[in-house]
Amino acid sequence: MPAKSPIHSQHYPDSFYLATANDLFEHPRLTENINADVCIIGGGFSGINTAIELRQRGYSVVLLEAKRIGWGASGRNGGELIRGIGHDASQFKNEIGEQGVNAIEQMGFEAVDIVIERINEHHIDCDLHMGYCDLAVKPRHMDDLAEEFHELQRQGYQKPIKLLDRSQIGEVIGSDFYQGALVDMGSGHLHPLNLALGEARVARELGAQLFEYSPAEKIVKGDKPKVITAQGQVTCDYIVIAGNGYIGHSLSPYLGGKVLPTGTYLLATEPLTPQQCASIIPQNMAFADMRVALDYFHLSADRRLLFGGLCTYSGKDPKDIEAALRPNLEKVFPQLKGIRIDYEWGGMMGIGANRMPQIGRLPDAANIYFAQAYAGHGVNATHMAARLIAEAISQQSQRIDVFNDIKHMTFPGGPMFRSPLLAAGMLYHRMKDLL
Repeated sequence: MPAKSPIHSQHYPDSFYLATANDLFEHPRLTENINADVCIIGGGFSGINTAIELRQRGYSVVLLEAKRIGWGASGRNGGELIRGIGHDASQFKNEIGEQGVNAIEQMGFEAVDIVIERINEHHIDCDLHMGYCDLAVKPRHMDDLAEEFHELQRQGYQKPIKLLDRSQIGEVIGSDFYQGALVDMGSGHLHPLNLALGEARVARELGAQLFEYSPAEKIVKGDKPKVITAQGQVTCDYIVIAGNGYIGHSLSPYLGGKVLPTGTYLLATEPLTPQQCASIIPQNMAFADMRVALDYFHLSADRRLLFGGLCTYSGKDPKDIEAALRPNLEKVFPQLKGIRIDYEWGGMMGIGANRMPQIGRLPDAANIYFAQAYAGHGVNATHMAARLIAEAISQQSQRIDVFNDIKHMTFPGGPMFRSPLLAAGMLYHRMKDLL
């Protein structure tokens, strides 16, 4: 029986993804003063893909990662590649107009295409499999799914979609817990750490300089801004800040105050038999339900059930992730009651107050860009953010302005108190979920 923490690779948190990582290439520390066109802070999906996009446009790029490539949410998330960016772009119509709303909706489709094209073009082995379902827990969720179905049709979504009621849901999931589902064959699931590691390889091959164990300690603004680390510095024309939920408050109080690190957690079961897999997820799809404190899950390539959820806003991890998540797993799939759990892990994603990604330029420094607060849709939205930033720097387009024009509130209470305040607010929404 494998232990829940099977290996310890330096500076990576233990997880199923780490245990099945393809290539933990170790990059050097930054130990000198260097120059580049662009310095990127953060070695997750946003930073790595911005490096790829900029190198493809001919810019010299240095990327600084405080830990290891993919160490944060990019290498620990639920591995679900889901259409869409943000939550309900129409709420920002007064700020960005109908045209802006439509642009964000279309970019939500383009974002998934970017990921798939990158995987296929560069032969990244990350277990990509298409097929995803939004799940209705309550009857009113079915009304929401029907509205989403018709809205996708209105937007011209090109991938196959289908509404399933309770009598049909057995086609996709072996559970009596749900009222119905919206099937989307244009979304799916993958191994996120292997995607991040594969994309880092692409960035290296394109000529980007990637440094690990090199946290940015200070940014000096100006026409030729600088990023200073403990042992070196990068002088550049542009900076891209892509630390998301791990950005902290000291490096950029403006950005740190607008993104809240939010905990989310996963289990990986022992490998299931083919018969068990067919009984719970017959078409190998990914799933997420429609509650505020949602569950999300899919099968891994080696037939484990990866089951996640919780979403904690307190900044504190559960003492026992298995004890916290197992009841949810067994409520969805009672046929797996008592199943052995081989891995448990968690981490922080970034969330903003309005649930729309924050992508743009610092208000006091037009040559410093940022991308953060993906609110659970980071696998695709990060790739879209990277393209928008690269287009803006290279003056190919200003599509980034649609996001830059959306206002994002600073969480009240400062670094000490904003988590408890948001936790109280989210408790209200969870109570509404129970009604």
